[in-house]
Amino acid sequence: MKKLTALAIALALTCVLDGCGGSAPASSAPPASSAPPASSGTAASSSAAPAKAVELHVFAAASMTETMDQIIESYKTVAPNVTILPTYDSSGTLKTQIQEGADCDLFISAAPKQMNALDGSLKDDAEKNPDGLDMIDTSSRVDLLENKVTLVVPEGNPKRIESFDQLAELLKSGDVLLAMGNSDVPVGQYTLKIFSYYGLEEADLAAAGVLTYGSNVKEVTTQVSEGVVDCGVIYATDAYSAGLTVVASATADMCGQVIYPAAVLSGSAHPAEAQAFLDYLKSADASAAFETVGFTPLAA
Repeated sequence: MKKLTALAIALALTCVLDGCGGSAPASSAPPASSAPPASSGTAASSSAAPAKAVELHVFAAASMTETMDQIIESYKTVAPNVTILPTYDSSGTLKTQIQEGADCDLFISAAPKQMNALDGSLKDDAEKNPDGLDMIDTSSRVDLLENKVTLVVPEGNPKRIESFDQLAELLKSGDVLLAMGNSDVPVGQYTLKIFSYYGLEEADLAAAGVLTYGSNVKEVTTQVSEGVVDCGVIYATDAYSAGLTVVASATADMCGQVIYPAAVLSGSAHPAEAQAFLDYLKSADASAAFETVGFTPLAA
């Protein structure tokens, strides 16, 4: 009997110590704070997804080359997902490439003429848009910059040229060799206006052998820099970039204003990103870069 009583007491003590019928010890289950989230993707979905990589094709007048390259480099810190692929040439050549279907998201011309030819809002104006093209987003079009047409000379200025008035006389007498842009190039078209201002005919000057040509302003600049001509008509910005001496600047009466319009192409694959870059070109930082080389920002 004593043995049975002792056994019953031992069993009772064991039950109390082990928590008979109770839950497992706390250490056998993970604490509430360590429980996994309801969905393993919740944290990731709450953060912004990285911006999609985009390539923008920007067609810009050759006179913008150095400045645009600088601005494109600085834009990498603003939109690191956007790669700007620039094409520089005469505005006429760029317009033709766009018209023929080249990939282009943003066009910047060195004159309104080439932009007008792509502007659908002008398609009823046979003079401005002779082919009735509708290839730009007209709501994005803006006059971005103004430049100046200048008369530049090679190092040493061998012919001692000092003004457009003097140039006109030297052209008439056949005593100078002038480099100019082709007639389908904006800088060439401005030069033709200067000829008209002085009563000069290009055909007569060409026949007299006093003219050489360049397919864009960079080619004209190179001829002057290398000293193969006595002078050239180029933009102030190209003169600055090439380190050439400017002896005169054309007035608005001589050739009009030199306006650079810009617009997003209506067929752009990335219109939002193209507009964002165009907006950046109007920013204080970009304007400062343009001003450094002689442009006057118009849309800042």
